[in-house]
Amino acid sequence: MKQVKKILVPTDFSENSRAGLRFGLSLAAENGADLLILHVADEFKAWELYSDEIGFRVPDPWPLDRVVQEATLDLNRFLQKHLKEIRQLSTLRKKVVLGDVAEKIVDMAREEEVDLIVMSPRPHGTLKRFFLGSVTDQVTREAPCPVLSISPPSLERPWPRKWVPSKWFFLRQKEAGT
Repeated sequence: MKQVKKILVPTDFSENSRAGLRFGLSLAAENGADLLILHVADEFKAWELYSDEIGFRVPDPWPLDRVVQEATLDLNRFLQKHLKEIRQLSTLRKKVVLGDVAEKIVDMAREEEVDLIVMSPRPHGTLKRFFLGSVTDQVTREAPCPVLSISPPSLERPWPRKWVPSKWFFLRQKEAGT
């Protein structure tokens, strides 16, 4: 089996990506691997609205360097909860880039010659996934290395009925002895 020396963990600052980050941190610590945390910033989310007494003006985008600086600050804030795990790593690097998310993740994996990408898919509706696909699906198809998809544990719901399945039929919970 191939030794994992470089791990790429893309993040979008969501709780789902936090699960992937935790797994990537522990995997890097166990294997002594280098960890690269990547955030792909979206320049279209960085538009400001100005209001004057006369009316509204067309929004002006922030300069691209400001978008990257703000995303870097957000990444540092996101990683603060994991400082204890980060200190156990031999090498940790952070990068913030602009562009299409799936394309930039694959490009970074090629450029850095990573051995594994650890991602956390976002839960999307069926129609959105059908028409647009997910970032995790696109990266999995195009990546030059294996992609590990980590989902946070789902909460199990209790049996919604008061009937418990038996060998041949349903029993009431009192009859089943539970």
